[in-house]
Amino acid sequence: MGTTQRRGDAVEGAEGPARNEVRLKGRLAAPAQAVVLPSGDEIATFRLVVPREPAPARRTGPRALVDTIECTAWTAALRRRALAAGQHEVLEVEGALRRRFWRGPAGASSRYGVEVLALRRPSRAPAQR
Repeated sequence: MGTTQRRGDAVEGAEGPARNEVRLKGRLAAPAQAVVLPSGDEIATFRLVVPREPAPARRTGPRALVDTIECTAWTAALRRRALAAGQHEVLEVEGALRRRFWRGPAGASSRYGVEVLALRRPSRAPAQR
């Protein structure tokens, strides 16, 4: 009989523990937005436009040239940094992929995004965490 994986349990594979790490470098699609959640928590949300790698030669037909990825900054320092960045500015983000759930008029929905743990402008000083 197999074991059941519970929330919060460590996952160990042949290559070591599982990881949820995201590193992005792209341009800011639009200025970051400050949002107050129903819980009272404050966040800053923004979208990074990240160019895709060239498609393999075997693939045919139209394809997207960029990915637009939603990012969320939770800490006060990261919120300030995100809100200070200008549209089209290049940013580097480190974080974790998160799936967000909510209930809307059409029923339950979900979306993936990046929870920002570090944010910097490549031409400036190293990232502060």
